[in-house]
Amino acid sequence: MELIVGRPQGSPVVRDYLAGEPSVRPFFPRSFTSAEDFKAKAAEVDSRFDRAARERAVEALIVPPGADAPRLESFVELGGYMITTGQQPALFGGPLYNLNKALTAVRLAEALESTLGKPVIPVFWVASDDHDWAEANHTDVIGVDNELHRFSIDSPDPDVHPPIHRIPLGPTAEDRAEEFLQSMPDTDFSGEYFELIRGAFTSEATLSEGFHTVYQKLLGRFGIFFTDSAGPAVKQHSAETLLEELDRCEEFETVLRASCDALEAAGYGIQVPILEGGVNLFLEGPAGRERIYRQDGGFRLRTSDTQLSADDVRARQAADPVVLSPNVLLRPVIESMIFPTLSYVGGPGEMAYFAQLGDYFRAHGLEMPIVYPRFGVTPVETKIRKVLQKFGLEVEALNRPFHEVAGDIVREEVPADVKKALVGLRGSIGKGVGELQQAVKPIDPTLKGTVQHVHSQAFAAIDDLEKKILHALKRENEIALSQLEKAQVHLFPNGTPAERIQNPFYFLTRYGGAVLDSLYEQFRVNLD
Repeated sequence: MELIVGRPQGSPVVRDYLAGEPSVRPFFPRSFTSAEDFKAKAAEVDSRFDRAARERAVEALIVPPGADAPRLESFVELGGYMITTGQQPALFGGPLYNLNKALTAVRLAEALESTLGKPVIPVFWVASDDHDWAEANHTDVIGVDNELHRFSIDSPDPDVHPPIHRIPLGPTAEDRAEEFLQSMPDTDFSGEYFELIRGAFTSEATLSEGFHTVYQKLLGRFGIFFTDSAGPAVKQHSAETLLEELDRCEEFETVLRASCDALEAAGYGIQVPILEGGVNLFLEGPAGRERIYRQDGGFRLRTSDTQLSADDVRARQAADPVVLSPNVLLRPVIESMIFPTLSYVGGPGEMAYFAQLGDYFRAHGLEMPIVYPRFGVTPVETKIRKVLQKFGLEVEALNRPFHEVAGDIVREEVPADVKKALVGLRGSIGKGVGELQQAVKPIDPTLKGTVQHVHSQAFAAIDDLEKKILHALKRENEIALSQLEKAQVHLFPNGTPAERIQNPFYFLTRYGGAVLDSLYEQFRVNLD
């Protein structure tokens, strides 16, 4: 299998950041390719993290099977750093790009450890306090029938949206797991992964527990550590910052709004809108995990409209720290408060909202981490490459609606003499109609319209004939075009790059853990 490695593009601000354009410097002041910028960021981290702070950071980590736990001792002793990335949990591990993010973080950590001469630990943050069940409760995979299938688990209560870590998968979990596994081939590699899925996603487990089990098993040997947004140490070490957000929420809203104005003035869009009165916090309430809003000197929960004072929020957090959590903008700040983070590895969407956060980080008394773009990969199996070669196509040629692809190919199949005859026929009719228009003009000028109508009818008939020729060629090439359509399903399922849709167990069950080794080898980090 071939792996085409690149970097996913995104919004204009992301594209300019990837290209190193000066216009993004106000929003991304440090370069992700500069060793000197990483050294400067390390100095900023050192100014905030002493030995005790690094010990607290280690308390928030989970050591997966296969990881080198003693490295954490060296990290504390030698004053090390961390590279973070993360994702919300997803059923059966979600799409392939989750692994790409993790392995990018591993490779960046290795490169920076060599550059800085100190331990650099990659960390995967599992956002288990996310409450978007509809986004997390499914996975997609191409089955042995070459069709895309979705497997999902319904929410126990569609009207209440608690954090994902609160929700057991329930009685349908085992059935969904078996359906998912039945879509995979039985190979020399599949038994190990079937056992992993069956053991991780049980009816008693939560989605976040299952996700942790799978990703720790797959990635532990690469030296990456894990943390969980709802973990006790994370909640303990972030409690003060969360309450500060509550106390200074109006000030922080002003800072974020000014950053958005600056982005728009520079010609860039906004990834995360700043809502009037919105606090960058969620509190678990009657409707689940609810956004807090300012109202009349106090606060309210957005969905249930529950009224609260600041003291009420503090009391709720004191009773159960897990109930108070950051939103998407505050989460990176919390992460950099807990961990000595040099860089966050993100995809295009995350990179776009980091462009809004520089001044927000500074308002919290720290510098934004250097945002490192994750590697993207297009997996091209041998059978898919053969189909592309048959038609003389590159991968990107299939990144559009299939009827357009098929139309172009069929037009190429039209014999040269047929093309020549059609061109000649159109030319002859055009010439003849022109001569006739001139000839009838002295007789009756109004006949010009009638002659033009004849022209239109004739050309419409030729167009119809050409369509019939193309349809006939489509029928003649039906089997080959069907192969090409299946290739498109593998490369761009639902019109989206495969890494954003396809579950990685598709590849693991066919090619084994060597897939992960290949990704690791091909994700090469080069610093200037």
